[in-house]
Amino acid sequence: MHNHTVELRLAVVLALICAGLSIAAPQFATLPNLTSLLNNSAVNLIWAVGLLVVLVAGGIDISFAVASSVVQYIAAKLLISMGGGNWVLGFLFCGSIGILLGLLNAWLIHGFRIISIVVTIATFNAFFGLLMFFTGGRNIYNLPDWWTARIFIFEHEGADGIWSELTLPVGIMIGCVVATWILLRRTNIGRQLFAFGDNPEGARRAGVNIAVMQGIAFGWMGLMAGIAGLCQVNIVKEVVPNALYGRELDVLAAVVLGGARLGGGKGTILGCILGVMFVAVTQNGLNLLGVSPFAFQMIIGAAILIAISTSNIDLSRILRLGQREARA
Repeated sequence: MHNHTVELRLAVVLALICAGLSIAAPQFATLPNLTSLLNNSAVNLIWAVGLLVVLVAGGIDISFAVASSVVQYIAAKLLISMGGGNWVLGFLFCGSIGILLGLLNAWLIHGFRIISIVVTIATFNAFFGLLMFFTGGRNIYNLPDWWTARIFIFEHEGADGIWSELTLPVGIMIGCVVATWILLRRTNIGRQLFAFGDNPEGARRAGVNIAVMQGIAFGWMGLMAGIAGLCQVNIVKEVVPNALYGRELDVLAAVVLGGARLGGGKGTILGCILGVMFVAVTQNGLNLLGVSPFAFQMIIGAAILIAISTSNIDLSRILRLGQREARA
């Protein structure tokens, strides 16, 4: 199934859902709700483009949300000890710590020849266990002012007095999306990542360094996890050790729905964006309609099963065979 076909189908489904929600829940198609959707999706989309790179390279990572929590806590302690810091130091610290955690995953995968899902399940539990042990589950509230200040990139007051606004994390998210697109589509490294994910042995014989590819893929995921952690603190204005725990499934579902293949070698930024928006719109719509949040989890689980089960099926070929049998 070609990526553009997946994107087109997902875009059509998303448009139909939006149209249906606009009728069933009139508040859905309002500017305040749409800007809120974007603000709330910023962290997930930053994670998603990082995960896309890992999936393209034939790996999988489920430790990224917990890694973001670890980054938040370490960065907060470092910045507070330095007297507060600023956005530059925030990006430097969070990005660097995230990259180190990503490289740890890559080192374990390559060094011990263990499949990535097993390694990231292990690091997921190890990161979370260590974080809860050292923090005691306590939140950090006394953060530097620059980190908790709301910075708006768009503001609009409606006739009813309700404000619509986009905050800094949305701008950072756009930067991460563009940077990931450049990495995958405009660099030689991106071409090597696709080749490695599609055919690891063939790529190795062609001179692609497997250790470097895994380091870049998981290092990029770590960088995105670090930046997402930085943005999450700006949104909620505190460091909560277990706040991001459990959000991995939503992001994985979004990226797979967007056409990224779990076997590697396939995936696009546009599909990734559509997948994240599909998940966000579905959750938002169910909330507006007063449907139980457990229904959302069922939908996500079903979506993952459908996306995985059809990822390697050529539906057009099946339709052609069916037409031939019908004529016969």
